Amino acid sequence: MRGVTCGSAARWTGIAYREVTVSERRRTVRRLAVSATAAAVLVTGAVTTATAGDRVGDLLRGYDRGTQDAAQAEEDPAVHAAAEDGHGHDHADPATKNALSRSGETEGTADPTSPTEKVANATAVAARRQTTREPELTTTPVRQPRARHPRTRYEMAGGCYRLVPGGEPLHFQATDLGSYLLYDAERRFVSVSGDKVAEPGDDTVWRATRRRGRTAFTNGDSRLRVGNRSAFRLTLTDGCTAYPEPEVNVTGDPFAGTSPFQEVRGYVDAHTHGMAFEFLGGGAHCGRPWHRFGAPYALVDCEDHQTGHNPLEALLSGEPYHDPVGWPTFRDWPAPNSLTHEGTYHTWMERAWRGGQRLFVNLLVENNQLCQLYPYGPDGTPRKNSCDDMDSIRLQAQRMYEFQDYIDAQWGGPGRGWYRIVRNPWQARRVINAGKMAIVMGIETSVPFGCTFKAGPGGDVPAAECTAESIDRQLAEVRKLGVRQMELVNKFDNALSGVAGDNGEVGTAVNSANFLETRTYWDMEHCEPAQPGKHDKNQMAAPEISAEQQDALFGAISKLYGTLGTTLPVYPRPDHCNQRGLSSLGAHLVERLAQHHMLVDPDHMSVKARDSLLDLVEERAYPGVISSHSWSTPDAYPRIYDLGGFIAPYAGDSTGFVEKWRRHVEWANPRFYFGLGFGADMNGLGAQGDRRGTDVPNPVTYPFQGLGGVTVDRQRAGERVWDINADGVAQYGLYPDWIEDLRQVADAEQGDGEAILTDMARGAEAYLQTWERAQGIDPDSCRNPELRMTPEQLRAAAEPGLTTPRLLRRLGQPFERRGLSYTWCTRGGADRMVVDLTPAGRVAGVRRG
Repeated sequence: MRGVTCGSAARWTGIAYREVTVSERRRTVRRLAVSATAAAVLVTGAVTTATAGDRVGDLLRGYDRGTQDAAQAEEDPAVHAAAEDGHGHDHADPATKNALSRSGETEGTADPTSPTEKVANATAVAARRQTTREPELTTTPVRQPRARHPRTRYEMAGGCYRLVPGGEPLHFQATDLGSYLLYDAERRFVSVSGDKVAEPGDDTVWRATRRRGRTAFTNGDSRLRVGNRSAFRLTLTDGCTAYPEPEVNVTGDPFAGTSPFQEVRGYVDAHTHGMAFEFLGGGAHCGRPWHRFGAPYALVDCEDHQTGHNPLEALLSGEPYHDPVGWPTFRDWPAPNSLTHEGTYHTWMERAWRGGQRLFVNLLVENNQLCQLYPYGPDGTPRKNSCDDMDSIRLQAQRMYEFQDYIDAQWGGPGRGWYRIVRNPWQARRVINAGKMAIVMGIETSVPFGCTFKAGPGGDVPAAECTAESIDRQLAEVRKLGVRQMELVNKFDNALSGVAGDNGEVGTAVNSANFLETRTYWDMEHCEPAQPGKHDKNQMAAPEISAEQQDALFGAISKLYGTLGTTLPVYPRPDHCNQRGLSSLGAHLVERLAQHHMLVDPDHMSVKARDSLLDLVEERAYPGVISSHSWSTPDAYPRIYDLGGFIAPYAGDSTGFVEKWRRHVEWANPRFYFGLGFGADMNGLGAQGDRRGTDVPNPVTYPFQGLGGVTVDRQRAGERVWDINADGVAQYGLYPDWIEDLRQVADAEQGDGEAILTDMARGAEAYLQTWERAQGIDPDSCRNPELRMTPEQLRAAAEPGLTTPRLLRRLGQPFERRGLSYTWCTRGGADRMVVDLTPAGRVAGVRRG
């Protein structure tokens, strides 16, 4: 293991407010090789002896026995030989190494994990796939059966009804909670005028009200009448024309837990920008995830794209022209390399949920310098939104709640929808076990809380509004909005932290914008890090750009809409390290994030800043650290795992992600539950996974079985049919297909396709367990024997009537959460003790396991 103290005494208690200078040394993370090797001894035996009927207790007893022979195993040549052989592929391959990190040039990176530890960690993960029992799951109906007569003013959403006996069938298309378009079989809309019209508008939106079992519909001062009736007892019927929307093409009911409190299953996207249509003044992004009038109005191109040539789209995609028509043809967009077009339309997200995703982190995003440079709004007029980072974050948070309401409207009323914004891990567990998707709100912006600075002769001067008191106030504000995950930096150095930077022509543009923001360029100096590859983005003497360059928006916009300046300082020879680290204000923010039990994301930070951040959280054993999209250098990943944190590598191509997965299982700390997420970065100017081709020997075959037994077929939208083999991850609905492609790739390489599916399906549970530990909950006592209580102590602590959060605060995380029973390991008596819960989630009793 790698030197993290677990236990009540080591919980986060806050960091003394102090200056963290760039000269401050990085605290060495000690590796306890004996413990790691013990895990290898344990799990190797478990794999060869376990059967379906074995008790998990056997595995745990093996853990204790394994420590006795650890020293001898540490010197075993066979262990080292196995580690050198690895997985039968070359870890020195530059393409593979680049896939691990978007934050630095990682060719030749020395793996910070020893060969013995790699074997131990990977073997432990493999063993637990076989010996850890899967939670019992059930299903929940996609929709509740419709009553013959709606019982609320929300229930008719998406249904076909007659207003009066013998009346025409009308499709009720929800525009918001309790408001509808009345759409007839001839594809016309009932309007205020009494006529049918071909297009929806303000005059076709009817608000429903209920009284004495009857429903009335109003539009302003107008009231819908049929004959002499103005209040109706709607009756379910057929004969309607479906409203134009993309299909989902997933059949079968969503899986759910048998109780709200059990272990969850589901995929995790820890980094996507679902509300990016409002960033950069609301003009650079074409389309939006919903519109009250549906796909024909949400999935449209920007006005300045209508000629088929938009310079920004052309530079970013590498395609000089594109068909501007979205719905219903979608000839050229969405596509993996089309970065200005909407990718998270609500039915595409619904498909991801139906296909097995259960946790989604929505990052609120802005960049004020780029916003000021980009001149247009979505209709070709000047930008409509403020360029201030915090104003944009507030607006996007508001849009998230509006989106949640819209999904609720489509699914029959408040709380009925699958998109549920959550604020703590207990809420998230309930939501996922109800078969829905838990949505976590996060922040990724260059100037959070107004914390920019201006460089001057006397040193850096933080903005007047960036003080410890202002940070506390604004953090309380965004926390009230629902923010629970946060990065400190994005593209610019700020008053909190230095950044990793960008390279090539993009680096030139971003560095120039950094100067406009701070009056200084990146302080990149030559470094010869102790670990090769542990450095920030190298700055080139001759800027270059490729079609595969990530986050290329800066370079494109600066080239098209104005110069940011291209005369940059002459940097010394690579490798380069930003000399700006974590400031005292940055340390203060880390302290406050931890005190509020929020998740800290070190992505995009300079190596020096990230090292200081990890030093701080290691000193207090604060586990609430998440790397969400591969913008950390590989040396940081084992440290995050050692804390009990969570990692979601950048999704990208399926082939590259499989390689990343193989490396991450070698870093996984056996003391914590392991599951892996992905960071799609969709709508965040990150290119999506490309196609492998239809002629490969192992394509995805449709239909295929998705997580929970659902059937996933090719997705249709209007006239377009998407196929992951031919199209790649063109839009968000293709992530279930991408995960199936991971299985195909892993199977073809090493026959371990089911293994990667298991680890991905455990991603939601792993994220929640990290979030629980951030709340002050100790890790489970089975994987951490020093935390075990005696049976008598456990009985005394598990008082009848305790809620599950209070129970966990006393006992730590359970090793198993099955239905209404939680299991802990104990010492000095029974191997395991079980706490039974009531259906309301309170302690009912304690028994031997």
